[in-house]
Amino acid sequence: QVELVESGGGLVQAGDSLKLSCSAPGGIFSSSTMGWFRQAPGKEREFVASVSRSHFECYADFVKGRFTISRDNGKSTVNLRMNTVTTEDTAVYYCAASKQPLSILEQEYEYWGQGTQVTVSS
Repeated sequence: QVELVESGGGLVQAGDSLKLSCSAPGGIFSSSTMGWFRQAPGKEREFVASVSRSHFECYADFVKGRFTISRDNGKSTVNLRMNTVTTEDTAVYYCAASKQPLSILEQEYEYWGQGTQVTVSS
């Protein structure tokens, strides 16, 4: 069983910053595109950002300029820096790994974490 473990979620106020982290087994991490998805209450899970093995980044339009994804290949960790959060960013955030070179599609991610809750208060 491949285990991706997210951390860094919590309760913050609108306008604050937050950093999520996700660790993965080294063998999976080094060969995968890493992505972040989120699911808000009553909504479907949606793509947030992804970073390829060569550090090429891709973002959903609604987070461009506010969120930054990065990966540390030495630590097998992917981070999501979230700046200027709004109440619309409240969701469970999931880390995922894909064998595709770069993907925004949920169905192309083979491994998933359990998720970390981010709640933004107004």
